[in-house]
Amino acid sequence: MAIDPRVDIGHVHLKVADIDRSLAFWSGVLGFEVQQRLGNQAAFISAGGYHHHLGLNTWESLGADPPPRNTTGLYHVAVRYPDRATLGDAVRRIVEAGIPLEGATDHGVSEAIYLRDPDGNGVELYRDRPREEWPMRDGELSMISAPLDVHALLAEAR
Repeated sequence: MAIDPRVDIGHVHLKVADIDRSLAFWSGVLGFEVQQRLGNQAAFISAGGYHHHLGLNTWESLGADPPPRNTTGLYHVAVRYPDRATLGDAVRRIVEAGIPLEGATDHGVSEAIYLRDPDGNGVELYRDRPREEWPMRDGELSMISAPLDVHALLAEAR
């Protein structure tokens, strides 16, 4: 039984230690818009005025340390950009803010940049290539993991 192809992931909630610090990253650097804020307990942010793509909350994590590596939990949140220039612009803001990149990968189907938010949550910023450019082998998708030229990506930033 296959899932209906119209189904998608609606929103993600991240446990954070400090709402202001998280908003400085998610809104201040990446540009997500605050839709609603509940003091130091929660903030709901989005792109384009949607009620929220991300919920940031301190309900169980106010002042807490990030979870240790090598444990189960969320691997990363992926933020998809509409094109290479827009992705490059986001990466430019990340670099200008002094936030270290953990990786940059060409997957054949997409180009992705990896980093961490202030609470240690994994973040992937990516853009999909058009479906007709996806690498195929013997009729099956053949994703790759090749280095992505970040300097070339930044040169295309809008």
